[in-house]
Amino acid sequence: MMKLRITSAGVLAAALLAGCGSTVKLDETPVESRTPVAVNAAAGAAGGAAGGSGAAGTASGAAAQSQVATVNLPAAGSGGSTAVASAVTPGGLGNPGRLVYFDFDSFAIDAKYTGLVEGHARQLAANRSKRLVIEGHTDERGGREYNLALGQKRAAAVAKSMALLGATEAQVEAVSFGKERPVSEGHDEAAWAQNRRAEIKDR
Repeated sequence: MMKLRITSAGVLAAALLAGCGSTVKLDETPVESRTPVAVNAAAGAAGGAAGGSGAAGTASGAAAQSQVATVNLPAAGSGGSTAVASAVTPGGLGNPGRLVYFDFDSFAIDAKYTGLVEGHARQLAANRSKRLVIEGHTDERGGREYNLALGQKRAAAVAKSMALLGATEAQVEAVSFGKERPVSEGHDEAAWAQNRRAEIKDR
């Protein structure tokens, strides 16, 4: 009787362990390649029509998005409305840039914009009467409602970062324009990259 109980317990333990086992092989290479591959304009336009910044577009445009060509945005101090960030003067408040760019379907702030956000936060901390508006924008892909929500998340991410760095929440207002105010009217990745942005403006 004791042997039967031990054997039954052993079989039950083996069945539980087999059920918890993973079928994922850790030595396999990932399915998707992250190597940038140039996409021609026709394929980019087709991907833009099928895949958007929205949840539905993410699924249908995933193949085109994973092969996005690298885009070089204008360097700081090059002038124009698409200048990225200028450096913050050491020991001073400096003149930080006004634009934060985002990856496709993302509201995460890239580390390269840390100095820009910190510069504005320091200006706000030094002058409590100063106010800013953060405008969130998206590219043309995806539905209007989804892009308004994504633009709001982008603007709020910048505003929250400034609040964590010394600004008060009352000094920063986050608003969204979604895809309604593009700076570039193109229908390719170069244009979309310029339109996925948060603009920092005085209020």
